[in-house]
Amino acid sequence: MRLERKFLSLCGAVLLGAFGAHGAGAQDLTYAISAPITSTDPHYQNATPNNAALGTIYEPLTVLTGEGLIEPGLAESWSNVDDLTWEFKLRDAKFHDGAPLTADDVIYSLQRPGNIQSPAPYTPYTKAITGMEAVDDSTVRLSTDAPYPLLPLDLSRVYIVEKAVAEANDTQAMNLGNGVIGTGPYKFVSFTPDEQLSITRNPDYWGEPAKWENVQVRVIADDAARTTALLSGGIDAIENVPTPDVERMRNEDGINFASGKSQRFVFLFLDSGSDQPPGVTGLDGEPLADNPLKDVRVRKAINLAINREAIAERVMMGLAYPSNNIVFDDGEGFVADLENPPYDPEQAKALLAEAGYGDGFKLTIASPNNRMINDEKVVQAVAQMLTRVGITTAVDAMPFSVIASRGQKGEFGVSMMSWGSTTEGSTPIRQMLACKNADKGWGAVNWGNYCNEEVDALLAKALSTVDTAARKAVLEEAITKLMDDVAFVPLYFQGSTWAAKDGIEVTPRSDERTAPDMFSPAS
Repeated sequence: MRLERKFLSLCGAVLLGAFGAHGAGAQDLTYAISAPITSTDPHYQNATPNNAALGTIYEPLTVLTGEGLIEPGLAESWSNVDDLTWEFKLRDAKFHDGAPLTADDVIYSLQRPGNIQSPAPYTPYTKAITGMEAVDDSTVRLSTDAPYPLLPLDLSRVYIVEKAVAEANDTQAMNLGNGVIGTGPYKFVSFTPDEQLSITRNPDYWGEPAKWENVQVRVIADDAARTTALLSGGIDAIENVPTPDVERMRNEDGINFASGKSQRFVFLFLDSGSDQPPGVTGLDGEPLADNPLKDVRVRKAINLAINREAIAERVMMGLAYPSNNIVFDDGEGFVADLENPPYDPEQAKALLAEAGYGDGFKLTIASPNNRMINDEKVVQAVAQMLTRVGITTAVDAMPFSVIASRGQKGEFGVSMMSWGSTTEGSTPIRQMLACKNADKGWGAVNWGNYCNEEVDALLAKALSTVDTAARKAVLEEAITKLMDDVAFVPLYFQGSTWAAKDGIEVTPRSDERTAPDMFSPAS
């Protein structure tokens, strides 16, 4: 096994020399991302870097565009047979090994996430499906126990694998390069976890040919190193331009810069469900008799203690958009009347005193240090602000792969995390804020152990409401309740930035997915 991993690493090094630094010609592209690709198993870990990278190799039935619109993917059309049944017509597509796409592949792919132990599962997108039928090789029928209008949206999150290949390869095998076979515009070449993914154009792709012959996706988490690699000509493009370099990149000769507000929402999980959450203690370091985070006054105090505008201006250099909405602009569930939480440290102190914590307490905030823009700097700023109102706060920053694993084990009382797909409100609620329910697939990454039966009832109603306007109204009510209850502490929507060398045009995406198709040879 170690020899196989070493071999793949050597393949990556050879490919980098062959086409990584500008490549052998204009048909080759090397770009750097800032967060790690942790797996090449498309059903293992639901994380944006994984989904973006693997979306070049695999495809879902439906496609969610960078603007949040649903379009045909491997399903060329779909319709309702009745209120509880959806029928999907598959297009004529082939896997990279030449095997045709069939209904059996689709059914297997929708069942597979439920059979994988995952740190961030895809099962919330498949739990609503209670029946699957292959009508013929190119037609699949999916049934639900109740009307479920969001099924086409959910299916945009689940990649389709070849049944025979996936049955022969588990996650460990796929991460060694075995069985990484999809229907997408690019074919797998090599993978080194947390370092690089190399792909090449699929000449038999059913759709528009890929823009690039060979692509290497490199992981360069260090901000300075990523900028240097672009400016020195070592790579062709980067995502997440470091905030201190934004103005320079805007005006740098030979560089094309692009930016925009992204759908990634940054927030704090507060463990309001445990009796003694990890990292929350008295000033003496001993466990408290009661969990202060269960008291809504304490949660509100934390909310009021954070100066979001200062973080946006001084730490994020304008690449943060403070918000009290978990839903992206005008998405389903966006509440226009929700005002951003004010910065009011005096009121925060008063609420803490009223709740019985006038002398304060201690907490530790866990955070990734390689996932969001300036994540460690932001969480340090938050810690200082909380300390000023009497909550003595420390920071425990770590790589995303580590925090993802530990968070799922319930090792953090408070953590700063983010959610990257927020054009529709039920999805983040189901995953992060609904009461934990394995049968429904709800609360799969509910690190705050928050549970509100009223919110869950509204969520269930929204998920079974076919009328779009009515569904939006229900989601708005649910989100208003969540924000009033401070189910989590909202911080901001993150800005996205990219930069590329002259000769490459950049088309920004609000969904943050950095992918080959957003880079184009200049016309």
